[in-house]
Amino acid sequence: MGEREMESGDATSIVPGHDVADNRGVSATPPANPRHAAAPAHYENFPVASWLCPPHLRPPIAAIYHFARTADDIADEGDASPDARLAELRAYREELAAAARGDALPDSRWPHVFGPLAWAIAQYRLPEDLLADLLSAFMQDIEKTRDRGTYADRAELLDYCRRSANPVGRLLLHLYGVTDAQALAQSDAICSALQLINFWQDPSVDLPRGRFYFPRTDCARRGLTSEHFKVFAPLSSAPPPQEAINLIAVVAFWARELMTEGAPLVHRLPGRVGWELRLVVQGGLRILDKIEDLGFDTFTQRPTVGKADAPVLLWKAWRMRRQSRPMKAAPPR
Repeated sequence: MGEREMESGDATSIVPGHDVADNRGVSATPPANPRHAAAPAHYENFPVASWLCPPHLRPPIAAIYHFARTADDIADEGDASPDARLAELRAYREELAAAARGDALPDSRWPHVFGPLAWAIAQYRLPEDLLADLLSAFMQDIEKTRDRGTYADRAELLDYCRRSANPVGRLLLHLYGVTDAQALAQSDAICSALQLINFWQDPSVDLPRGRFYFPRTDCARRGLTSEHFKVFAPLSSAPPPQEAINLIAVVAFWARELMTEGAPLVHRLPGRVGWELRLVVQGGLRILDKIEDLGFDTFTQRPTVGKADAPVLLWKAWRMRRQSRPMKAAPPR
């Protein structure tokens, strides 16, 4: 249910047999056969339009996914300058506005994205603002990296999550007709947790790319600034100091707290969507367990989930109860 987890690496979905609907059409119509499609080429922590998803929702979910995936590629792939990437995303935003109006731009640069998306918006009344929030987060990432920006505190980082991850969960709940405030809040907690988990999974990837997601207030409590990270892995050969390891432990616990807060949502959603969400939650928790197994040193090693983890995830998803197990003791603040 998160967005940034769509980005990173090149493995497979954690759920074998996932099925991403083909959205390569050029008109505002659903794909002719959503079962005949290639899996996403990017590493995914969590399943996208998997076999657990009701077949009639696979086309709109795939349209949302490919909208976000393409925007992420504009923001991240290739060697374009930050200003060129921002200009591309502004043009992408204009096409989103046209799709939301039901207009097909004659000179569309992404008809394979906005044809299916325009159909999904019209058919399911998808809120344009949630889709626009995703683009806002991508643009912020570019600007922060370009300007060597950092996040002052957890509230500022959660505002980024509100736009980069939470819209995906809200769009999915919208498709399932779930709109009450409690469910939306729990979805936000799960999606923000997934986004944070991706951050704490990825410092070995993010730091070399100039992305710094650790809140400055959490760093300051451990005597760290962004400059300190330049003298140990992955930006240098020195091992990370204990203060940096403790930082990962604390922010990973924060992510686990958020996931635990949102997890009861799995019991409110019936049938396939409830099972899909169970696997999403367990996928995030599995990454946190692997981070802990590494001694919280994700500066030198990047934990992932893959097909080998599927039996464990399925077992834990089946065993989920209405009352979550007690959380592990918090690390030193």
